Amino acid sequence: MIKNDIKIAWRNLRNQKLFSIIKIGGFAFGIAVSLLIALFVQHELSYDKFYPEADQIFRLVGVAKQDNVVRKGISLPAPAGPTFKEEFPAIEAMGRMLSNPLFGAGTNQLSTNENPENFSDNGFTYVDQSLLDMLPLQTVFGSLTHALDEPNSIVITKSKAEKYFKGDPIGKIIYLNNDEDKPYTIHAVIEDVPSNSHLYGFDFFMTLSGIDFYPGEQQNWVASNYSTYIKVKKETNTALLAEQLTKSYVNDHYIPAMLQAGMQVNPILHSAKFVLQPLENIHLHSTDIQDYKIETQKRGDIKVVWIFAGIASFILIIAAINFINLSTANASTRAKEVGVRKTIGSSRKALISQFITESLLYSVISVLLGIAISFLLLPIFNNLADKNLHIPWNSWYFIPSTLLATTALGLLSGIYPALFLSGFKPIAVLKGKVSPTSGSSLFRNGLVVFQFATSIMLIIGTLIINQQLNFILNKDVGFNKDQVLVLHGTTTLGNQAKTFKDELNNIPAVQSVAISDYIPVNIDGSKRNGNSFNLEGKQQEEAGKGGQFWVVDKDYIATFGLNLIAGRNFNMAIASDSAAVIVNQKMVQELGIKDPIGAHITNGNTYTIIGVVEDFIFGSLREEGLDPLCLAIGGSNSLISIKIKTTDPARTIDHITKVWDKFSPQQKIQYSFLDEGFAALYNDVQRTQQIFTAFAIITIFIACLGLFGLAAYTTAQRTKEIGVRKVLGASVAGIIQLLSFGFLKLVLLALLIATPIAWWAMHVWLQDFSYRTEVKWWVFVLTGGMSLLIAMGTICYHAIRTARMNPVSSLRDE
Repeated sequence: MIKNDIKIAWRNLRNQKLFSIIKIGGFAFGIAVSLLIALFVQHELSYDKFYPEADQIFRLVGVAKQDNVVRKGISLPAPAGPTFKEEFPAIEAMGRMLSNPLFGAGTNQLSTNENPENFSDNGFTYVDQSLLDMLPLQTVFGSLTHALDEPNSIVITKSKAEKYFKGDPIGKIIYLNNDEDKPYTIHAVIEDVPSNSHLYGFDFFMTLSGIDFYPGEQQNWVASNYSTYIKVKKETNTALLAEQLTKSYVNDHYIPAMLQAGMQVNPILHSAKFVLQPLENIHLHSTDIQDYKIETQKRGDIKVVWIFAGIASFILIIAAINFINLSTANASTRAKEVGVRKTIGSSRKALISQFITESLLYSVISVLLGIAISFLLLPIFNNLADKNLHIPWNSWYFIPSTLLATTALGLLSGIYPALFLSGFKPIAVLKGKVSPTSGSSLFRNGLVVFQFATSIMLIIGTLIINQQLNFILNKDVGFNKDQVLVLHGTTTLGNQAKTFKDELNNIPAVQSVAISDYIPVNIDGSKRNGNSFNLEGKQQEEAGKGGQFWVVDKDYIATFGLNLIAGRNFNMAIASDSAAVIVNQKMVQELGIKDPIGAHITNGNTYTIIGVVEDFIFGSLREEGLDPLCLAIGGSNSLISIKIKTTDPARTIDHITKVWDKFSPQQKIQYSFLDEGFAALYNDVQRTQQIFTAFAIITIFIACLGLFGLAAYTTAQRTKEIGVRKVLGASVAGIIQLLSFGFLKLVLLALLIATPIAWWAMHVWLQDFSYRTEVKWWVFVLTGGMSLLIAMGTICYHAIRTARMNPVSSLRDE
């Protein structure tokens, strides 16, 4: 019987080519998209699970409430980790990491003792040996054990060893930024950090052994720059340990250190506490952690994972709905078959078996085709999602899970049509008294509404995300980011940086040049810091206000187009300007300065305010980007920014390159445009918009396939009715309206259901941005119009063809 069922199923598939193509095509696309999203979700959820005893490893996160806003951070003082390890027996191991570019992490110019040429590379970070012990990777050369015990030692990844050395590089020397006084010796080479590790992107692990970035830094409890990881003993009460760590840090160390330094205790400490963040949660649960440092690794977002998983489920359900709708609507061609088979003795169980077999056959073909489509689309999806996913052909679970999914999809999508079709009464069917859609129209209409409601929500989401992206990229951020060229890796110019700048200024198209690592856009190589500021004499009375202290040169304001609203710019002819600063409006406001020009502020050193610039946004538009800011004259030359004014930037870049080659012939020029760097900060938003657009198109396509097939059967069932109406004088337009109106009502109902849900979902998504657009009414009107046009275009083919049919053709049998 199974063989016979398969034969009949295959025969029906071949005889109804159009609807077989619609069923299989819609199902296959749904499966392909769902598979791609499943690969993405599986990869996101797999982060850091491969490390040994990962469930015992945590990252320390500080949480405090300030101005009714909960703030989280991962930066701790240098002595915190080692002290906690000594004080609390529950802590089995401790390791620190410092990835702040302010101290030489991030991007550096690299040369070797075998090759003096400078190469720009990123992925530098400082770590304790104990951190590599906690988060080990397989060793390629050397031994990871004790690899970072000695000062100036470094561990690199396999890909970097192959890039810069031939063969075993153990014992070879690396120089950073032409600093031959501080050579780094390679002690181990490890496999590349896996893409599902939150440390992905780091390739150079420099030792913290023997490090003191400034005198007494390793004993300083006031400056916070280190991410601290701990490994606890099994059965440890982590909540209790977090409370103990908080008490030790705040009461026993941090507050006494502040008082000893003559600083007022910040009230925020009264609400401060530690949270132990599980290692496996770092990648997906860190979007609310504020950190001004540039992080090499990309953060994920658990909300995005669940949204994508939901979209995959919806697309798969929509594809299954097509199958169910078309199968039940196709009942007119199967009703007499069911009647005849029941008359000659076929049981309902046998009929159900037949229809389930057909469903499984469709499922098998759809799954195989879906896997093939996903394989072809995978490179495009990887580009959109910024991932390097692959189909796990060789994994033990791939074939079993595919078979299980095929069976489940076949059964779930086929069970209702099987019960519906097998339930026909043979006498009524053979007499032609049973409507093929009786008892099912309400259910099928509900499925159509669900399909289009999902499509409409995705369209609305796409439009609003695109609206927010345009808002971000076009918002007035308070500085000029257009036609500003940023040169990277200019530390190697050394004391020639000033002469290099002078020669750049001789190029006619160069308007201004600024030497500073601190630029408004937080791109690769730029720096951020944290300082506590007070009005002079107020240190004992008021807690300091947190802010940024940027070292710049006299042309900084002109190069970035900042608006000086009070006082004056720096003047190198005035000796006292070496202790002068220019502050932003936020600094004046936070410190309560009534007359800022000539006022004195301190961050440990005392400065005189000579100017005030209008506030400009130098943080992420996701967060409040206006912090107190202090600009001071000084040396900070790993970045040089060039404001150009020309209609031929390529020619100007060529002139700049020639000047660069004159000063640094052993290093290739590296540059980027500031506006491109600004846009790159929101690549994730752009990727989300592109993915939503792709999903919306696919969802609409699948929904329209089902609507197309459904319209074909509906119009076919009403052929004789239309013939009668035409004989009685009905117009073509009236008949098209009659056939279309029922479907358009369903789309309107879907719009009414989807609109409030989409508004709520996008309202929640926009809350992630401190600077955000408003959800405009026209988005919903446009979406409604698009949905109606799409639906109308889908059903018009059948409606027009049926309306123009000669009534004689449909009535000649009556």
